[in-house]
Amino acid sequence: MYKIQTNSSGTRSIEISDQHLETIEKYQLFRDLIDSNGYVDEQVLDKLKLNIRSMLESDAGKDKNLLDLCLDVIYHQNMKAYGLQQLVLLFINWKNRGNGNLGMTTRAFQGTPFN
Repeated sequence: MYKIQTNSSGTRSIEISDQHLETIEKYQLFRDLIDSNGYVDEQVLDKLKLNIRSMLESDAGKDKNLLDLCLDVIYHQNMKAYGLQQLVLLFINWKNRGNGNLGMTTRAFQGTPFN
């Protein structure tokens, strides 16, 4: 279980499980989500919500793990752009740990992933 901060003051947080991260990977929810400017703002969060909403209306909507991800994380009342940025960074670190870093040098520095 992981905990991400959802606001800059640190007063709000959301717990993230490995199952949530596996669901993000399974549906490639972060693929092409963030624009070339690299900023995660409320528009990016809205884009993610719309992408997931369309998935829920298709056959993928029958997947309990996707529904759990929505209820527990994406549509959580504390989820804001800052929280999504922290979730993306957690996912990158989780993914790198699972791959044994396979020569990758992705790190998180002040909330920004870079190679």
